Amino acid sequence: MELYNSLINETKSLLESRSARIWDYNERDTWNDNGVSELVLQKDAAYELGAAGRGSANYVLFTSNSGLVDRDQVILYGKDLNELKGDCDFARIVLLRVGVLDEDDEAVYRTLKDIEFSKYHVYPEGYMVRMSPENYREQIRVSKNAIRRGISFRSVGMNYIREYKKDANVINATVIFTTDPAVDYEKLKTLAKKSADVTGTLTHILEGLPTDCSVCALKDICDEVEGMKELHFGVGDKSDKHGH
Repeated sequence: MELYNSLINETKSLLESRSARIWDYNERDTWNDNGVSELVLQKDAAYELGAAGRGSANYVLFTSNSGLVDRDQVILYGKDLNELKGDCDFARIVLLRVGVLDEDDEAVYRTLKDIEFSKYHVYPEGYMVRMSPENYREQIRVSKNAIRRGISFRSVGMNYIREYKKDANVINATVIFTTDPAVDYEKLKTLAKKSADVTGTLTHILEGLPTDCSVCALKDICDEVEGMKELHFGVGDKSDKHGH
């Protein structure tokens, strides 16, 4: 699963010049999980992350390369939850190392989507998540009570890692949070869209794309993502039928 590797490298290059705090995964450090989504009213909120008018991005990237993702960890760029004084920019990016997925392409696609949907099963107490997949954004409302009780990105990140690792295909999970105002959130949002395009292209390949690149609507993403053309022309018997 190397289709997302260039996006992982671009994400890292955008952030690596920033100072970061890093915590290795320890399940004992997870925050209390409600098991269901919690409504945090505005009057009870300390602030919002990624609120309207603020930078925001949210995406998941996969790889089988241990050189790109080699451990379970939480990384924070910018201020932690107890250090923030008001609404701010926000991004949450997840890098997952998965085992070699040698099933047929449809099964691989379903596996990736199942893993990605793990994010909808994380409900930290006092941490209300609102996602906008079509805009590649995530907005968080954090309660004043959760701040008083010591909620942190470290503990919330541990919740996400615990959930992702419930899937036997996930070897390592790195969860990245950023509230740093100097980060280029528009660029992160562009990478989020590219990630969605890669996953979406997989579905179109399974449905049967035209094999004439000049008329294919997904030519740009195929040109940009290493391995996508090979996957396209390697599906089923297309390579034999069309001479590719």
